[in-house]
Amino acid sequence: MTQQLNAFFAAMSDPTRRAVIERLVCGPASVSELHAPHDMALPTFMRHLGVLEKTGIVQSVKKGRVRTCHIEYAPLIEAQGWLAWQRHLWEHRPDNSDKRQKQADQIA
Repeated sequence: MTQQLNAFFAAMSDPTRRAVIERLVCGPASVSELHAPHDMALPTFMRHLGVLEKTGIVQSVKKGRVRTCHIEYAPLIEAQGWLAWQRHLWEHRPDNSDKRQKQADQIA
């Protein structure tokens, strides 16, 4: 797994950061809009945004006093591709039982 994928999965391990991504899938938002539903200090929230920006999942643009964030899909697509490959390998293992296949079908 590449360092970029490692950083992606580390970033997505936090519920606050996942919530930010879920919001940005709907469209760009200001930092204030993204921060509003979270019960934490703004500097703490900004560290979460910093992690997302460092991994390339989120980009932001400052216009005047407003910083607007948007999602970058390339890291999400890369992670999805890796997960799809892992699923393929898992489903085609010689020792893969019917029980595991049923579990995989339920997840899909």
